[in-house]
Amino acid sequence: MDLAAGLVGLLAGLLVGPAADRIATNAPLHRRPWARTPRSSRLLLVVAGTAAAGLVCGLVFGFTLKALTAALFLWVLVIVTRTDLEHRLIPDSVVLPATVLVVVLRTVDEPSLEWVLAALGLGLAFFLIALVYPSGIGMGDVKLSAFLGAGLGVMAVVAIFVGYFAAFVPAAYLFVRHGRGARKLGIPLGPFLALGGVAALFWGAAIVDWYRDIGT
Repeated sequence: MDLAAGLVGLLAGLLVGPAADRIATNAPLHRRPWARTPRSSRLLLVVAGTAAAGLVCGLVFGFTLKALTAALFLWVLVIVTRTDLEHRLIPDSVVLPATVLVVVLRTVDEPSLEWVLAALGLGLAFFLIALVYPSGIGMGDVKLSAFLGAGLGVMAVVAIFVGYFAAFVPAAYLFVRHGRGARKLGIPLGPFLALGGVAALFWGAAIVDWYRDIGT
């Protein structure tokens, strides 16, 4: 582990946290991302999330472009998690430009068509699912899936698998408690896809190996 890079990542995450919280606060109101806003009650949680993301990326990836890209990827997921939990909203003003930026950074760091093809492929797949099942998947989830593809490449499939598996637990609880009425309650999918993105970023290969071992 690169402790120095971890410390830099931690400090960067602490500095980014208030900005991330402001962006998340303004997104549901359709204000400019940097518009002034009162301090939110979620500030400490957001800062803790961005700081932890920066720390871990520094420790794992060191002083590399991959570490910077991974930290940016996770910071966006922190914003998405907050907005989707609070407002059932995945803000275009955050996810769309972040997708383009992450594709560029990934391609510069590891030149390949994997990043753009994964973003387009997952985005298209979720878009088709949303057309068939609009009550289950929103357009925000479609754009988030493209962002996951941009940041993870083929490992985004692992993120989707983990995210849906994690979402099954609260969904099953609601079904047991409310029966058919659970369909009207619903749960935001974004935070679970974000959790899957974290798992795929750090343990994607290990999860794939584990899954292969099950089938042998």
